[in-house]
Amino acid sequence: MSLITLALVFLLLIPGVCSQWGDWSVSYSPSHICALKDSTVTMRCTYKYPTGYKIEKVFWTHENSVDPRDLSKDTEYSQRLQYLGDKQQNCTVRLSHVTLKDSHMYYFRFITDKPDGKWIGYPGVTLTVTGDFDLQVESPERVTEGDSVSLTCKSSCALTDRATFIWYRNSLKILTESKFSNKLSLNPVRREDSGRYRCAVDGHTHISPAIQINVMYPPVNPVISISPSGIIVEGDSVTLDCISDSNPPAEFSWFKGGTFVGSGRIYSISKISSDDSGEYKCKSINKHGEKYSDAVTLNVMYPPRSVSVLINGSGVIVEGDSVTLKCISDSNPPALNFSWFKEDETSAVGSGQSFSALQSGRFYCQAHNQHGSQRSDAVTVTVHRGRGWLWLGIAACLGFFIVIIIILFIMRKRRGAKAEDLTEKQDNLYSTVTGRDAHVSESADCDDAQYASVTSSKPRRDRNAPECRDTEEIQYATVQHHRKTETKRAEENESHYDNIRIHQPDAAVRRSNVHNVEETSVIYSRVK
Repeated sequence: MSLITLALVFLLLIPGVCSQWGDWSVSYSPSHICALKDSTVTMRCTYKYPTGYKIEKVFWTHENSVDPRDLSKDTEYSQRLQYLGDKQQNCTVRLSHVTLKDSHMYYFRFITDKPDGKWIGYPGVTLTVTGDFDLQVESPERVTEGDSVSLTCKSSCALTDRATFIWYRNSLKILTESKFSNKLSLNPVRREDSGRYRCAVDGHTHISPAIQINVMYPPVNPVISISPSGIIVEGDSVTLDCISDSNPPAEFSWFKGGTFVGSGRIYSISKISSDDSGEYKCKSINKHGEKYSDAVTLNVMYPPRSVSVLINGSGVIVEGDSVTLKCISDSNPPALNFSWFKEDETSAVGSGQSFSALQSGRFYCQAHNQHGSQRSDAVTVTVHRGRGWLWLGIAACLGFFIVIIIILFIMRKRRGAKAEDLTEKQDNLYSTVTGRDAHVSESADCDDAQYASVTSSKPRRDRNAPECRDTEEIQYATVQHHRKTETKRAEENESHYDNIRIHQPDAAVRRSNVHNVEETSVIYSRVK
């Protein structure tokens, strides 16, 4: 084989350059096409021929022979094949609804007005028709919210650059930026992007197998639901349910105030009590994050309890007055209705939280709300008749003063006994009475002495008077005056008392002679 022949063969094997000989040529772009079953294929083509020739006939064929058949005359192609070129340079053709049997090499052939002016573009365009798809996800094994994810729609052959791709998520068509791109970008991926994805080519009935995209994300917006949802009464069973959106599913913890009280999505309280009232929260957590719910309040209702009566005062009053009684209770909601009763009576004697008692007796109250009632213990009210209370007070005061007087009398009596002992030890009273040229007669015995004024600091003794007692150093004397003494004598001696200075007797001495008041008078004289 000559070098010229080898060169011609090499040129024929180059895509887009093949079928050239001098001024004769046919070019295909691309030289290989992979099409999906039932899709439309466009085979682009251009050709050249020498000047002076005129094109008589152009057509496409898949036969490489001396006299190939025109596909437009073939019943299998006549309705699907459309020539888009002309009789000058363009030889493009379109084949629609391709089938697997359409997989061939196709050639363009033109015939001119001269016997040597026939040409076929060899090698031609290779068409491969397939019905298989392969959807590939180019992303991390686990897709987390915020990541970038790219989906690529691929078939077993290279699709034409004008293929129109359609994407579906959960059977719903997705709008894409470019319908000619075989890639779907999710950047950033959102939790709403989770689902089953498929792709297809416009004009093709086959849809690719689905692939699952599972986007992971932390808990969001946990919400607590309460069952029963209405009024909660003490003794009821209550269930709290924490509902949270997260992927993977979250774990749950329960808190009352700031105290941990349980775990799990559901928190149950059987026979709820007033101690269970308060604010509750749940915490939803997975490996991507955690979130607290808003607080919900459990307000447990209960009937009155710990009912008691508060007395304003002692509960003892005088007839005509009143004492106020107040009913105290613990309940939810607060008790608004109160009834008052007197023991041994069936009918209520009053209403309202406060009650004024006007008579003696034992009274109790009963508190009511919509969930029940409870009565208190009875309290005693005592009413005194008339002014008995006033006389009772006076009698108490008098009794007190009588006791004081008796105590003082006993004390005085004891002190009088001591003073009497002191009197017995005293000597006779020596005194010089200043008067009219008269001295105390000898017959004036100590027991009959009149009142005298002692004029000396020391007692003087009358030489002619007999001694009755040892009166040395006596400064005080007791003089007895008998009531039987004649009045006349008393008047005669009255002038003798001009110089008497009377002093109050010592308290002890006075008290010692209280018992002799009826018989004697006691006078104390000061020694001059």
